[in-house]
Amino acid sequence: MINLTERAVKEFRKIRSEQDMPEATGLRLGVKSGGCSGFEYVIDFAQGPSEGDNVFESNGVPVFVDKAALLYVVNTTVDFEDSLTRRGFLFSNPNASGTCGCGISFDV
Repeated sequence: MINLTERAVKEFRKIRSEQDMPEATGLRLGVKSGGCSGFEYVIDFAQGPSEGDNVFESNGVPVFVDKAALLYVVNTTVDFEDSLTRRGFLFSNPNASGTCGCGISFDV
């Protein structure tokens, strides 16, 4: 399961609307090697799942995660922050054994 907070859903819908994406557009969550902690989160918009994706729904938003990434992000909560010092999606990942200061990369 992937969880999106109300703030993350609000921002997702705002971006989807501003970019005139279809209502069925979902959020793709993944990981790639890199960052100061070993892995980086990858977040993008997707028109639908790719073959082999795990499909979740959180607060009415479809979330797509490929099989390889699921091992690293299962039960992750995605939030959104918009403050004077930070603007962007934040990840709370119970699988991470460590994270970097910016919160974009993690270690397992």
